[in-house]
Amino acid sequence: MKSQVQPKLIIHGGAGSSLHGKGGLESVRRSLHAIVEEVYAQLLQGVDASVAVVQGCQLLEDEPRFNAGTGSVLQSDGQIRMSASLMDSASGHFSGVINVSRVKNPINLAQVLQKSPDRVLSDYGAAELARELQLPSYNALTELRLQEWIQERQDNFKSTMAGVVAEPELLETSNAGRGTIGVVVLDAYGNLATGTSTGGKGFERIGRVSDSAMPAGNYATSHAAVSCTGIGEDIIDECLAPKIVIRVTDGMSLKEAMQKSFAEAHNNKRDFGAIALDATGAIAWGKTSQIILAAFHDGEKVGDTLELPDGTDVGCTL
Repeated sequence: MKSQVQPKLIIHGGAGSSLHGKGGLESVRRSLHAIVEEVYAQLLQGVDASVAVVQGCQLLEDEPRFNAGTGSVLQSDGQIRMSASLMDSASGHFSGVINVSRVKNPINLAQVLQKSPDRVLSDYGAAELARELQLPSYNALTELRLQEWIQERQDNFKSTMAGVVAEPELLETSNAGRGTIGVVVLDAYGNLATGTSTGGKGFERIGRVSDSAMPAGNYATSHAAVSCTGIGEDIIDECLAPKIVIRVTDGMSLKEAMQKSFAEAHNNKRDFGAIALDATGAIAWGKTSQIILAAFHDGEKVGDTLELPDGTDVGCTL
């Protein structure tokens, strides 16, 4: 076992264009900070990185205002299909499920698949796994997401995606859907892990696959770990999470890797965000969108990215 190090943690609840109509800055902050505090307390008790990641993802999936688990957006046919993945530096394994329905916490299936020879399952395979595990059928639908879908149906689905955060005020201004949740952890033993979960972008074509169940949007090694949020197709086109991790592996600092990757993303007119940790305990976030709903624990206190000055695209703390 490695010598004890100071655990670190960063989580996100999506990225988008503003906090207007999203329950207010303080309510989003309370949700994120409470989850950070709960997960960090477990890290101080010595839980492994992947266990802490799963716990954090479960808490975010269970928070109806975020687009993952309960509160997931509806696809074009009015159904909820969720995707999630987990990667653990200790095992080196990536696992995930794509477009699964009727489960409460998709991240739990990704956790089970960590030890499977078949580690990424699509809709039918994920449903069969849920049956094998005897998971109870669960309806993730909320009234707000249903009303959001009804409004879009009346407008012939002109919006390309659903709202990033589900709040009553959102129903009048649903045009900023970058909804994903993610957790990145450095545990007391020096292991890194990351998990990402989403309900998709909303109103999408049936069968569309999110970056959240691909290494492009969720990747970790012993050097760094990254979870992404935003327009999934943009994240896939940039292969964002592995790009950042590989740059750290090749000798860049995490901050340098984030800055270079997001400068490229700006040039390519991408719309997304990412959170990251490296093996030294550096915490980082980046965005090309206006906001990223992220909160972190740096070993001393909880902080967040909810009130950044305009033009702040990448941040890093040790």
